[in-house]
Amino acid sequence: MLPRLISNSWPQAIFLPQLPEVLGLQDTEVYKATVKDDLTKWQNVLKAHSSVDWLIVIVENDAKKKNKTNILPRTSIVDKIRNDFCNKQSDRCVVLSDPLKDSSRTQESWNAFLTKLRTLLLMSFTKNLGKFEDDMRTLREKRTEPGWSFCEYFMVQEELAFVFEMLQQFEDALVQYDELDALFSQYVVNFGAGDGANWLTFFCQPVKSWNGLVLRKPIDMEKRESIQRREATLLDLRSYLFSRQCTLLLFLQRPWEVAQRALELLHNCVQELKLLEVSVPPGALDCWVFLSCLEVLQRIEGCCDRAQIDSNIAHTVGLWSYATEKLKSLGYLCGLVSEKGPNSEDLNRTVDLLAGLGAERPETANTAQSPYKKLKEALSSVEAFEKHYLDLSHATIEMYTSIGRIRSAKFVGKDLAEFYMRKKAPQKAEIYLQGALKNYLAEGWALPITHTRKQLAECQKHLGQIENYLQTSSLLASDRHLTEEERRHFCREILDFASQPSDSPGHKIVLPMHSFAQLRDLHFDPSNAVVHVGGVLSIEITMYSQMPVPVHVEQIVVNVHFSIEKNSYRKTAEWLTKHKTANGIINFPPETAPFPVSQNSLPALELYEMFERSPSDNSLNTTGIICRNVHMLLRRQESSSSLEMPSGVVLEEGPHVLRCSLVTLEPGANKITFRTQAKEPGTYTLRQLCASVGSVWFVLPHIYPIVQYDVYSQEPQLHVEPLADSLLAGIPQKVKFTVTTGHYTVKNGDSLQLSNAEAMLILCPVESRAVVYSNTREQSSDAVLRIQSSDKVTSISLPAAPAYHVIEFELEVLSLPSAPALGGESDMLGTPEPHRKYKDKQKTGHCMVTTDHKVSIDCPWSIYSTVIALTFSVPFRTTHALLSSGTRKYVQVCVENLSDLDFQLSDSYLDTGDGTDLQPVPLNTQSQQHIHSKQSLFFVWELKWTEEPPPSLPCRFSVGFSPASEEQLSISLKPYTYEFQVENFFTLYNVKAEISPPSGMEYCRTGSLCSLEVLITRLSDLLEVDKDEALTESDEHFSTKLMYEVVDNSSNWAVCGKSCGVISMPVAAEATHRVHMEVMPLFAGYLPLPDVRLFKYLPHHSAHSSQLDADSWIENDSLSVDKHGDEQPDGSSLGSRGSVHSVCSGEHKGLPMPRLQALPAGQVFNSSSGTQVLVIPSQDDHVLEVSVT
Repeated sequence: MLPRLISNSWPQAIFLPQLPEVLGLQDTEVYKATVKDDLTKWQNVLKAHSSVDWLIVIVENDAKKKNKTNILPRTSIVDKIRNDFCNKQSDRCVVLSDPLKDSSRTQESWNAFLTKLRTLLLMSFTKNLGKFEDDMRTLREKRTEPGWSFCEYFMVQEELAFVFEMLQQFEDALVQYDELDALFSQYVVNFGAGDGANWLTFFCQPVKSWNGLVLRKPIDMEKRESIQRREATLLDLRSYLFSRQCTLLLFLQRPWEVAQRALELLHNCVQELKLLEVSVPPGALDCWVFLSCLEVLQRIEGCCDRAQIDSNIAHTVGLWSYATEKLKSLGYLCGLVSEKGPNSEDLNRTVDLLAGLGAERPETANTAQSPYKKLKEALSSVEAFEKHYLDLSHATIEMYTSIGRIRSAKFVGKDLAEFYMRKKAPQKAEIYLQGALKNYLAEGWALPITHTRKQLAECQKHLGQIENYLQTSSLLASDRHLTEEERRHFCREILDFASQPSDSPGHKIVLPMHSFAQLRDLHFDPSNAVVHVGGVLSIEITMYSQMPVPVHVEQIVVNVHFSIEKNSYRKTAEWLTKHKTANGIINFPPETAPFPVSQNSLPALELYEMFERSPSDNSLNTTGIICRNVHMLLRRQESSSSLEMPSGVVLEEGPHVLRCSLVTLEPGANKITFRTQAKEPGTYTLRQLCASVGSVWFVLPHIYPIVQYDVYSQEPQLHVEPLADSLLAGIPQKVKFTVTTGHYTVKNGDSLQLSNAEAMLILCPVESRAVVYSNTREQSSDAVLRIQSSDKVTSISLPAAPAYHVIEFELEVLSLPSAPALGGESDMLGTPEPHRKYKDKQKTGHCMVTTDHKVSIDCPWSIYSTVIALTFSVPFRTTHALLSSGTRKYVQVCVENLSDLDFQLSDSYLDTGDGTDLQPVPLNTQSQQHIHSKQSLFFVWELKWTEEPPPSLPCRFSVGFSPASEEQLSISLKPYTYEFQVENFFTLYNVKAEISPPSGMEYCRTGSLCSLEVLITRLSDLLEVDKDEALTESDEHFSTKLMYEVVDNSSNWAVCGKSCGVISMPVAAEATHRVHMEVMPLFAGYLPLPDVRLFKYLPHHSAHSSQLDADSWIENDSLSVDKHGDEQPDGSSLGSRGSVHSVCSGEHKGLPMPRLQALPAGQVFNSSSGTQVLVIPSQDDHVLEVSVT
C-alpha cells in the first residue's frame, strides 16, 4: 500500500489483497462463503473513496490441483470471479501460475502480471496527478479572494514537487519551487507599490534570528513546519525555499547556478525587508548575509573538487566580495575598526548579534571552519577581525584579478584603503587608492575619480607628501563635481601653503598647470608675428582660471627658445609676411587631463530591444534592452605609466623670457598681455608657460600647437616693377619704384642715380610724390619727388625715412618704337625674323615682339650698382608684300595692333632712299586712321620709275601713333618705323594661258580633251638681273633657258602628255614662246585655269656635284630644283607624267644634274590668273558633280 500524501487531495490507498488459497471442490464453497464477501466489501470501500484503480490476482498452485480428484476446474473459479467482479473490466483480473516454481509458464505469468500492474499504475498516477494539478491551479486562482493563504498554497505545490523528486524528476520539481519563488516575489513588489495582500503581514514580524541559510539538510523540517503553522519570518521562508532549490540543483549537478542564485537571493532579501518594512536589528542582516555566503561557498566546495572550483571562480567571487563587504560593515558597527577599539556600547551590540545567531547547528558543530565559528571569532576581538577581514579582502582581490575584473578588484582595494586609513596606516592605503584612481582615470569615471582623490588627498596629508598633496588639491579645487565650499577648501589649502615662509629660500614646488588654469588662445600684434630688430611685439594670451576664488599671481612667465636658422638672411619681411597667418590668433585645444579617455570620445550606445519567447507556444516570456557595443564602452585601458600628470615637471630657465608681474586671475577667462622689444634676429619659439603663487609654480611644460614669432634684420632693397601687365614701347608707361630701407636710415640728400639708356627715356612729371610707409603698411609721410636729369644720368632725391620703412614712388619711362629690320623680301603676311637685339617670344604671330632695356642704378647704401631690366613690348606687328599688275608694281604694308589699346595712326610714309629716281605714290589719302585692338590696317604705294630700277630697293616705313583714349600728351612721340627691302621686283615675263573647247563644240565638257595654249612673253631687254649661269650668248642675241610646268593644285584638270618642258627664251622685248598641250576637265562648272610656273634652267656646276637638291626631281629630265620662292611645285595633278617628286632615288645620288631656280614672284606676271572656263557636263553622266569656286 502506498503512503498517504495529502488528505482529501491525493488517493488514500491502492490495496492489493492476496486471495485465499483454493482447495479442491470445497474451495468453491469457501469462495462462496468468505472470499466473495471479502471481495465485495473491498470494492465497496474503493467506491466509497471514489477509487477506480484496482486489480484482482488469482494465485494458482498446480501441485495441489493434481492431488485433488473432485476439484472445480481452474477456469470455473476464474470465470466466476470475472463474472462477479470483472464483468465489464476483464483486464482487472490476472492469473499468477505457481509463482514459486522456476518454469517457463511461471515466468510468463509473472511477466504478464508485472506488465499489467505497471500499466495500471502509470494510468492511475497520470490521472490522479492531472487531477491534483487541476486542484492546485484552482487554488492558485483563488489568491485574490479574502482568506487565501500563501502558506497553504505553498504546502500544496510543494507536495507536487515532492512527487516529482520521488520520481527522480528533479527539473520538474525545481520548476515548482521557482514558481513559488516568483509568486512570492511578485507579491512583495506589489506590496511595495501599495497593493499589499493580508497574508503578507505574517512575514512582516520582526526578525529575531539571523543564523543564515541551512543547506546541509535535504529538508529543513523545522522551517517547513513553521511555514505550515504560518509562523515563519521572511528570512525563514526565503531560507527554506532556497535550501530546497539548492538541493535540487545539486542533484542536477549545477553547483555554479547555486552560487548565482544565492547572490541574487541575498540582494533581493535585503530589498524585500526594506519594502515590507520589517524591523531588523542593526547588523543582523549583515550577519545573515555573511553566514549565508560562507554556507553556500562551503556547500559548493563539498560537492566539487579544487580544480573545478579554481576554474569557476567567476561564479563564486561575487559571494566572496559580498561576504567581505558585510564583514566590513559589522566591524565598523561593532567598533572593531576604530582607533581606540570597541566601547561598552559596541560590546553590547556584539553580544546581541551573537545571541541572534543561536546555537550552532549539529551538522556543523564538528567543523572547524564553519561559518558560525568564523563570524563568532571575527567579532571576538580587533585582531581577529583584522585577520579575517584582510584574508577575505586579499582573496577577493586575487580572484577578481585572475578573471580580469580589474575594476571590481580596485573597488575592494579602495575599501581596504579606507580600512587602513581608519587604522592610521596611510602608507598602506595609498597603494590601493593610487591603483583605484588609475583605473578610474583610464575608464573615465568622473564621480569615482573625485571621491578617490578626496581620500588620496587625506592620505597624502597624513603622510606629509606636500607636493603630491598640493597637486591633488589643485585637481580637486578645479573639480566641478565637488560643492563650491569643498572646492574653496582645497584652494585655500594651496594658497595657505604658498603664503607660508619657506624653510629653504629659492625652493620651488612645481605643479602642472592644467588643473590651475588653461591656455585658451594667443593673439600677436602685429598679426603676422613678424617684427624687425628694435620693433615692439605684443602677445596677448587668454588664460581660463579654474580656481573657485580669485588668485593673486606674482608673475606669469613665458620661456622662449631662440634659434638662428640656416640661410636666415634670406627671410625678408616680405617672405615672412607671406608665410604667416593673417589674423595672428592661435587657438589651443581644450585640455582633458583629468580624463585621458574622454567620455565624449567614446562611441555612442547601441541599444536594442530584446524579446525572449517560449519555445513551445511562442509566448513572450521576458523583454529588455541590451547594449551591443558594451565591449567598446567598458573595455579596460591600462598602461604601465601613470595617467595622472606627473608632479615632477621640469621648469625651464633661459635668457629669453616674457614676463608679466602682479596679475590677479579671476575665475573664468583672463586677458594677459606681454610686450617685448626685438633685439636679435632669429626665430623665437614659446616653449613653457609658468605662473608663480609664492613658492608654488604652476607650469604648462609644452605650448602646443607650436607658437613662434620672427625677428628679422633686412638689408636695404630696391624693387622696380611696371604697373601694367606689360610695358608698351612708344608711349609713356608708369613704373613703380619701391625702396625697402631695412636697417638703413634714409637721410636728406640721399638719391638714386639712374644711368640713361639709349633707346629709353625717363620722363620727369611735375606732380610726382613719394610716400613713406611703415613695415605694417601704415602711411608715415609723403613728399614731392625731386628729379634732375642730364644726358647720361637721372638723379632722384629720396625723402628722409627711418629704418624698416618703405618708400614708394612712380615714374614714367618711354621706349623708342621700331620694328625689327629685315634683310629680304616677304611676299606673305608673315612676321619677319627679328633683329638680334630683339627677343622674339611669339608663336606664329600671336605675341608681341619684346625688347629689353637695362638701367644701372647707384644706391646710397651700397657701393655696388643695381642693374634692372625693363622689358617693353612693341604693340604692332608689321608685314609687307609686293603686288604686281603687269609691269606696274605696288608695295603693301600691313600694321596689326597686338595690344589691348586702341591707337590713332597718322602721317604714314614710305622712304625708298635718295639714290634712285624711283618714287612711291601713296594710295591712302587719309592723314589719320583709327586702329582698334587686334585689328589690322593696310597701307599701299605704287612704285614709279623712269630709269632701270635697281635689283634691290631698301624701304623704310614710318607712321605716327598715339593712344586713342588719352588726352594730348605733354611730349611728342616718336613715329613707329619698319625697315625692309624689295628685290627683283621688275616684271621680266608675262604668262598667259588659254583653254579652247574641242573642235565643233562651243563649250568644254567633262571627260573631253581640251586644248591648252600657254603664251610666254619677254617684256624687257637684257637687264642686270639676267646675267647669271642660265644666260647664253649667240651671234645674234642673248638667250636664257627656262623650264615651264603646268600643275593643278585644285585637281580640277587632268594634264595629258608632258606637263613641263625646257625652252630657250631670247632675252629681247616682246620675245614670245607658245606651248600647246591637252587637258581634260574633271568637273562641271566654272573652273580656274591650271597654274603655270617658270623656273630658270641652270647648267651643272662643280660646286653642286656633291650637294644635290633632293627636295624635288623632274622625272623625265632628271632636274634638280632650287626653291627660292615661297611656293613649292605641286605635281599632284591627275595624269601629270612630268610631275615633281620629293623622293630622291638612290640611283641618281652623286650624278651631276642640272638645277632649277624658281623665278621670284615679282619677275613673272600671270595675266590669266583669276580666269575661269565654263565646263558643262557630258550627256551620258548620271551623277552630276559641279565645282564652284
